[in-house]
Amino acid sequence: MSSLKEICAGLPLDPLPPNPGRDPAAPHAPVRTPNLSAEQEKLALRNSLRYFPPSLHAILAPEFAQELRQYGHIYMYRFCPPYRMRAHPIDEYPCRTRQAASIMLMIMNNLDPAVAQFPQELVTYGGNGQVFSNWAQFRLVMHYLSLMTEEQTLVMYSGHPLGLFPSLPSSPRCVITNGMVIPNYSSRDEYEKMFALGVTMYGQMTAGSYCYIGPQGIVHGTMLTLLNAGRRYLGTDDLRGRVFVTSGLGGMSGAQAKAAVITGCVGVIAEVDETPLKKRHEQGWLMEITSDLTHCIQRIREAKASKMALSLGFHGNIVDLWERLWQEYEQTGELLVDLGSDQTSLHNPFSGGYYPAALGLRQAQQLMNTDPTRFTAAGHQSLQRQVNAINRLAEAGMFFWDYGNAFLLEAQRAGADVGATSGGATEFRYPSYVQHIMGDIFSLGFGPFRWVCTSCDPADLQETDDIASAVLQEVGATVTERVRQQYSDNIRWIREAGKHKMVVGSQARILYSDQRGRVAIAMAINKAIASGRVSAPVVISRDHHDVSGTDSPFRETSNVYDGSAFCADMAVQNFTGDAFRGATWVSLHNGGGVGWGEVMNGGFGLLLDGTEEAGKRARLMLNWDVSNGVARRCWSGNSNAYETIQRTMEDPDQDQLLVTMPYPVQDELILDRALQG
Repeated sequence: MSSLKEICAGLPLDPLPPNPGRDPAAPHAPVRTPNLSAEQEKLALRNSLRYFPPSLHAILAPEFAQELRQYGHIYMYRFCPPYRMRAHPIDEYPCRTRQAASIMLMIMNNLDPAVAQFPQELVTYGGNGQVFSNWAQFRLVMHYLSLMTEEQTLVMYSGHPLGLFPSLPSSPRCVITNGMVIPNYSSRDEYEKMFALGVTMYGQMTAGSYCYIGPQGIVHGTMLTLLNAGRRYLGTDDLRGRVFVTSGLGGMSGAQAKAAVITGCVGVIAEVDETPLKKRHEQGWLMEITSDLTHCIQRIREAKASKMALSLGFHGNIVDLWERLWQEYEQTGELLVDLGSDQTSLHNPFSGGYYPAALGLRQAQQLMNTDPTRFTAAGHQSLQRQVNAINRLAEAGMFFWDYGNAFLLEAQRAGADVGATSGGATEFRYPSYVQHIMGDIFSLGFGPFRWVCTSCDPADLQETDDIASAVLQEVGATVTERVRQQYSDNIRWIREAGKHKMVVGSQARILYSDQRGRVAIAMAINKAIASGRVSAPVVISRDHHDVSGTDSPFRETSNVYDGSAFCADMAVQNFTGDAFRGATWVSLHNGGGVGWGEVMNGGFGLLLDGTEEAGKRARLMLNWDVSNGVARRCWSGNSNAYETIQRTMEDPDQDQLLVTMPYPVQDELILDRALQG
C-alpha cells in the first residue's frame, strides 16, 4: 500500500529520486530515429522540462538530452517507480471514487512486466503501443485519479494529462485521445518527429486506452480465426493433423502458439528474437523450440502424421522457413502446410517490427540505427522473397490470409507480387482475415467483449466464467443456427481458457459475443456483484478491433465495399456515443493494428458495481456499441448485417431503435443504361 501512496503522490521533486537509467535485465524498445534538427532537439528538451520547476532544469536537461540522443525519445527513466507494477485489488488504491480506482488498476496492469512488452518505455504491445509518452505523465495521471471526484473528468491528450475538469456524475471520468493529427500531416516520418517532441503518441489500440489484458485476447481471436478458416478453406473445424505456419511471438503474436494447441492443429511460429521465444516457452504457451530447419521439418512431419497438437517455435527468420517449406514441396511433392499467415509488426516495419532475412537480429538492429535507408532496402528484399515462397505454396494448395498487421500493404509497397487481378484499393492477392473469415462474424454483431475482476481474486473470475457460460447457453437456445455456432465456439473457449491458464496480469476474460449476449452477460455480472456472489466491481470493456470500434480499410472494414472503407465516421461516432451513454472512460486513437495514419479506432471501460445505475449505463451503452457498427455494415450492403439489425429493431426491448435501411439495386443493367445515356 505504501508504494501505491507514493506512486499517487505526484512527481517526486524534493528530493529527486536517483536516476538508475535503463534496467539492463529488462527488454527494451528499439532505438527510435526521429531525425530531429538542432532546433527540434531543443524544442523536445524544452517540452519535456515543462513538467518540472525551473530550479530542476539544470539537473534534468542533460539527462533528458542524453536519452533523446541515445534512444530517440525522452522517457524520463529517473521517474520510473522502483516497484513491481501490477494490478492491485480496487480497494487498495488511495482515491475518492471507485471509478477512478478502476482506471488506476487497468493502467498498472498495462505496465505490469508480465503483460507489457517494453515496460520501462511504457510500451504494452506491438513494439510501439504506448500507455504514456514518459514517466512524468504516468505519475501525474495517478495523482489526478487519486484526487478525482465524481464531478470531474480527466482529459488526456496523447499521453499528456491536460487536467481535471468539472463535469457531471453521468460523464466519463476520463476521456482519452491519442494521435489526433491533422490528416495531411499524419505520416510515419512526421509521427516519429512529433513523438520525439512529446506532442503526440501511438496508443495502438488497448495500450493507450488502458484496456489490454495480456495476450489472452489474441489467443481467443486466433482460436476463432483458425476454427473459421478451417470451416471455410478446409471444410472442417477438426484441425488435428493440419499445419498452420506463421511468425511472431511478441506481445500480441505470442498468442498464436497457444491458440494452435487449443484448436488441435500443428502451429509453427518463426521468431528472430530469442527473448520472446523463451518467455512463451517458460509460460507453457510454446511447447518446443528449435533453431534447426531440418529438425523443424521433421517435427512437422511427425506431428502431422500422429495428429498431435503442437506449438513449435522456430528460432530464425520466417522467410527461411517459408523457402524451406517450398523446397520440401519441390523435392518430395508433399505440401507440409495447410494454413498460413503472418503476425510480425509490419505496422512498424522499419523501427523493429520486421527484420530482414539476410541479417541477424543484432546486425539488423545496428543497421536500422546507423543506415535506415539500407535497412529499408533489405526489408523490401526480404518481403519480396517471403511473398514469392508464399505464392508458390498457395498455388500448390495452401490457404494464406493477411492477419491485419499490414503484411500485404507493406509487401505491396516493397514491390512484392501481392496485387489482385481485379477489385478496389483494399483488394490484394490474398484476403485479410476480416474479408474471408471474421468479417461475417462482425456483421452478425459478434466481437471481443471482455471483463476484469477488480478484486484480483481468481475465484471471482471463475464465478464470472460460470455466469457467462450459463448466459450464452440460455441465449443460444433461441437464436439462428449460424449465431448458435458462434455461441458454441465461445462456450468451448471459456472452458478451455480455464484449463490452459490464460490469465496474465489481471484476472480477466475475453469472449466473442453479439449485442444480446453482451448485454445479458453484463446484467448477470452486475446482479452477481449486488448479491455478493462476485466480491468486488467488474470492469467491462472490449478490444477496439470490434464491430463498431474501428475504421480500418485493410482490416476491420476491409469487407465494406460501398466506397466508405476509408471513412472514419463509425469509430468517431462510437467513441462519442459511448461517452454520453454511460462509459466510465472512452478513448479515440489514430493508428492501431495496421499502423499510424491507416486506421481510426476507439474503446471504452465501464465499471459494474452492482448498482441499478451501473446496469442502466451498461444496457444503454452496450446496445449502442454494437448496433452502430451493424447498422453501418448494413448500409454498406452486407446481408448478414441487414438481417441482424432488422432482428434487433424487432426486439421489444429495442423499441426506440430506428435504423435507415438500404434498398439494393436489383437490376445492374439500369446503371449501365443510365451511364451510357
